[in-house]
Amino acid sequence: MAIESVCGSLVSIAELLAGPVKKQFCYMFCFNNFVQEFNEQVMSLALALYRLQDAVDVAKRNAEEIEIDVNKWLEDAKNEMEGVNCLEKEKGKNGKCFTWCPKWIRLFKLSKALEKKTETLRKLEENSRDFRTKVSHKAPLQDIEFLPSKEFTPSESSKEAFEQIMKAVKDDNVNMIGLYGMGGVGKTTLVKEVGRRAKETQLFDEVLMATLSQNPNVIDIQDRMADRLGLHFNETTRQGRADRLWQRLKTEKKMLVILDDVWKVVNLTEIGIPFGDAHRGCKVLLTTRLRDMCSYMECQPIVFLSILSEYEAWALFKINAGLRHEDFNLNTVAKKVARECQGLPIALVTVGRALRDKSIIEWELAFKELKNSHFRHMEQIGGQKNTYACLKLSYDYLKHEKTKLCFLLCCLFPEDYSIPIEDLTRYAVGYGLHQDLESIEDARKYVYVEIKSLKDCCMLLGTENEEHVKMHDLVRDVAIQIASSKEHGFIVKAGIGLKKWPMSNKSFEGCKTISLMGNKLTELPEGLACPQLKVLLLELDDNLNVPKRFFEGMKEIEVLSLKGGCLSLQSLEFSTNLQSLQLIRCKCNDLIWLRKLQRLEILGFIGWISVKELPDEIGELKELRLLDLTGCYSLRRIPVNLIGRLKKLEELLIGGHSFEGWGVVGCVSKGGMNASLTELNLLSYLTVLSLKIPRVECIPRDFVFPRLLKYDIVLGNWYSRTEHPTSTRLYLRDINAASLNPKIFEQLFPTVSQIGFRNIEGLENIALSYDQMTSHGHGSQKDFLQRLEDVKVKGCRDTRTLFPSKWRQALNNLTSVVIQDCESLEEVFELGDADGGCSEVKELRLLSSLTRLVLGRLPELKCIWKGPTKHVNLQSLLHLELWSLDKLTFIFTPSLAQSLVHLETLRIDYCSGLKHLIREKDDEREIIPDSLGFPKLKTLFISGCDKLEYVFPLFVSPSLLNLEEMDIAFGANLKQIFYSEEGDALTIDGLINFPLLRELSLSRCDFCVPKNFIAQLPSLQVLVVRGHEELGDLLAQLKGHTNLREIYITDCKGAQELIVTNGRTGHELSPLSLEKLHLRSLTNMKCIWKGLVLSHLTTLEVCDCQKLTHVFTSSMVASLVQLQFLDILACEELEQIITKDNDDEKDKIFSGSDLQYLCFPNLCQVVIRGCNKLRSLFPVAMAASLPKLQTLLVRDSSQLLGVFWQDDHASHVNVEKQMVFPNLSFLRLSNLPSIVCFILGCDDFLFPCMEDLMVDECPKMTTKFANKTNVLMSAQSKVSRSS
Repeated sequence: MAIESVCGSLVSIAELLAGPVKKQFCYMFCFNNFVQEFNEQVMSLALALYRLQDAVDVAKRNAEEIEIDVNKWLEDAKNEMEGVNCLEKEKGKNGKCFTWCPKWIRLFKLSKALEKKTETLRKLEENSRDFRTKVSHKAPLQDIEFLPSKEFTPSESSKEAFEQIMKAVKDDNVNMIGLYGMGGVGKTTLVKEVGRRAKETQLFDEVLMATLSQNPNVIDIQDRMADRLGLHFNETTRQGRADRLWQRLKTEKKMLVILDDVWKVVNLTEIGIPFGDAHRGCKVLLTTRLRDMCSYMECQPIVFLSILSEYEAWALFKINAGLRHEDFNLNTVAKKVARECQGLPIALVTVGRALRDKSIIEWELAFKELKNSHFRHMEQIGGQKNTYACLKLSYDYLKHEKTKLCFLLCCLFPEDYSIPIEDLTRYAVGYGLHQDLESIEDARKYVYVEIKSLKDCCMLLGTENEEHVKMHDLVRDVAIQIASSKEHGFIVKAGIGLKKWPMSNKSFEGCKTISLMGNKLTELPEGLACPQLKVLLLELDDNLNVPKRFFEGMKEIEVLSLKGGCLSLQSLEFSTNLQSLQLIRCKCNDLIWLRKLQRLEILGFIGWISVKELPDEIGELKELRLLDLTGCYSLRRIPVNLIGRLKKLEELLIGGHSFEGWGVVGCVSKGGMNASLTELNLLSYLTVLSLKIPRVECIPRDFVFPRLLKYDIVLGNWYSRTEHPTSTRLYLRDINAASLNPKIFEQLFPTVSQIGFRNIEGLENIALSYDQMTSHGHGSQKDFLQRLEDVKVKGCRDTRTLFPSKWRQALNNLTSVVIQDCESLEEVFELGDADGGCSEVKELRLLSSLTRLVLGRLPELKCIWKGPTKHVNLQSLLHLELWSLDKLTFIFTPSLAQSLVHLETLRIDYCSGLKHLIREKDDEREIIPDSLGFPKLKTLFISGCDKLEYVFPLFVSPSLLNLEEMDIAFGANLKQIFYSEEGDALTIDGLINFPLLRELSLSRCDFCVPKNFIAQLPSLQVLVVRGHEELGDLLAQLKGHTNLREIYITDCKGAQELIVTNGRTGHELSPLSLEKLHLRSLTNMKCIWKGLVLSHLTTLEVCDCQKLTHVFTSSMVASLVQLQFLDILACEELEQIITKDNDDEKDKIFSGSDLQYLCFPNLCQVVIRGCNKLRSLFPVAMAASLPKLQTLLVRDSSQLLGVFWQDDHASHVNVEKQMVFPNLSFLRLSNLPSIVCFILGCDDFLFPCMEDLMVDECPKMTTKFANKTNVLMSAQSKVSRSS
């Protein structure tokens, strides 16, 4: 039996070994097969290299910049091809493969090397396919790098002004800087560059900018600053908001506030900007057209930005006009035109672009028009007579009349206003600008095209989003001048603080357009004769009643926008030509008169509070195409069939917490029957929809949403937007999807771009829509979620897979995915079989558009991507954030990690099961390549990942040239950030450079193993170290940190001396720029520093450093002129805060000469607690050297004799009879059993600012404190000296 058992075991072992043994025999006896595969792969890679190199050469000839990953691939490919040559030589020596070869060991090794090299070449060749469409991008023009805005070119004047401003910005004695120059000369662009450069070089913690204009809106300025700071106002009054902003800005140590386009003296306090003595770290940079304004605001320095020289003007003009050097005759005329622009950049740019590609005859006519300008009689800003003429010429050369009118409509808004393109669209449609178009959406597209044309020729400016534009104030002035002509008949008085109707015009008979928006009119005339008026835009005081006969003389009016006030619609009974009526927060009555306005196409009741029910008469408006009920919070009833009768309705907007009382057919709600969603299916022209459905019960069982172009649909308790829909958005919250008709969203899924699901039960029921869709036509399975870009899912408990493999077409356009609190989710992206899916999916590279991925609190998540990842490319991913994913063991496969060339932020918190960021090997036989890198990574944050052993392999570190912040904390098994295996090649001299790293935080882990690795950190400003046993080894790896500002070191037991200079041994830090130092739980540290000058130190906190005997040496104190905060806690062995530099323990007594230099001129807070060997805080001589001391707290120190004391053997110091602490407002002495007096030798002292004083558990205290007057607190001592 024993023999049989042994034999059986041998058979089993043989079977297990059969596969590997067979593979080893192949290496020896199938050499030619390996050679053939190798040769084929070499040829494939060579062809790929040739194709890509050719494309790169073409791009370089076009002065384009090659993509980083393309250069990296070329370098890798060339290196591999060099390795191929070596193998070619080796295999050439072997000739044929015989049945038995005496050199079988050599063949074995060579076959294995050929196989490995073939696989490497194959992967390289596959990766080259990612670059078929794009290998390069246009390189930025170096000569305009100083001012990156394409509308302007750096000039001698702008460079000089820039240098003056930057010098002032760096000067601590300057806090208000003024830049002045004429309109359009480039002041705004210049100060934006100053702000950008100041932020980039960390001159300031915060840079804020606000535009003031001629009538500054304080609320708007506060909002802009708050947006930049992430501050939310709960206060409603302007003063309350100012106080809140003031409080927030006080937390910033250094900040630059840029105030653009200042016309009046600015009260910074009214806005909420702390300045001067209130905040010494705040600098203000303002721009203005008026030099006197700089003087009024007490600017130092005052900087002038002049116009361009003739040479610079010609260079800028040539670029924008597209002139060539060889066009001699054309250039002769063009130079004359350029001279007429008189060096003003905005004129040079707009005129140049207007005349681009025009004939020489047109150029000559343009010159004559400028030369004989009709604008010469106008008031000219800054004395430049042709500014208006130049911009007027740009207007004249616009190709289309509709573009010109669109431009003029933009001047109807107040100065520096963010102009909503949606408002422009409604005005344009009401004005009849696009009558030939079938739909409002088509008109909207044309308006966007016209806006783009105007932006391209610099007549309009872009904003942070595509839905708004701005107008340069000088361009707006010109537009108003053009629009005010008899031809156009505009009157524009927008945003100038009007209270009454402007009666400067004796007659309004020729007036066609009036804009008084942005005012708060408190009076209106009883009636006006405006027979030609087409457009009227008004903003009224909320309590103003519009006179009944006000509109009688405006029978041709087509567009009316009324904000505020009280209106009876009966007053519009004769305005039967109205096509667009927008009533914004306007109290209305007599709504039944709407039926008189039968030509009405656009009707908006926006922000109504008082109206609870829509009049049934709206249903009689047969021409109505857009109905906007956004923000009608009190609206409770829409009559049945009102919506269904609006047969021409194209856009229905009921968002922003408006009407939510949808009824179900046959059910009666309070106040009568309500409109049903089924009426939407009666509107055959409906293309844009915004609405909120609060409950599933409001939806008829068989209801299906119609096909729409744009929509914002909310089902359940989710916030509904107030803006006009610009995309396709579907959000569901707090509902049971099982009760929904699976086909309800069938027409929406092919076009939806944003989806949000929150607290949804039965989410899989929505997925049934996919299974019920047809296989062809609109709504087919191949169209399902094909345009999906943004996904938010939270609290959907029964979902196991978010994106099943059959939905892979939904991954092509995804840009953002956020998933939280889905307790059953096991995988996010199911990728299916390795060879599954259509060729289009493979070619598109799944997830190639994904820029943001956030996953949090998913306790069952085992993997993010399930299945082969070779068709996935994360080339666009910028931000990855993961937290509380307990079962996740890895994040990326090697191929995915290689595609992360643009990743900027990687944040991982409390993923307790995470073992590797990059899986070392996987089912696809991938290994982590040495070429792996993250060239764009800026922020790396990893915390609470207890199974993680290291972050990156060492060879990744040279790629992290853009890393700015690194925080690695609380990993139980994390030993080092960068891991090096034996045989890994280090960089030259073992140095790795992190040129941009500003903040480094490490907890209980080394920077790298082996220890001889050195990291150069030239930009490091903040260093945080926690829990390192060998602090010296860690600090020895960190070099070159000459800009270090803040140091936080906690729980490092091995440190005895932290910072030492003058050639002594110690841990090397570079504290010359140090501002803050926090030391906690350094139980073996006896000395913090020796031989240092710390002229920038403002804050020192020392806590639980048990062996520390002193804090400062006497020679250091003279340099501590900036010290403001000193906290020393639980330092049991501390004997002195200041000791002599002499190392002789017997010579620690201060002489008179030692004491004369001891002074802390800016010290404002001292906190001492739990220092039981400390006899005093400071020598008596220092009592008069603390002029700014505000807070003094001393407690729990058993041997303290006095706050200011003098040893018996010290030289006698004369103390003034009365000592004054001018700013001390908080004094607390508690549990000090040995303290005798406050100041030894002083009989009387005063605290004029004291607010809070307490002396508690000080039994031997002889100093008595009492209120001397209502404003002074005094103290007197009974003894002059204590033994």
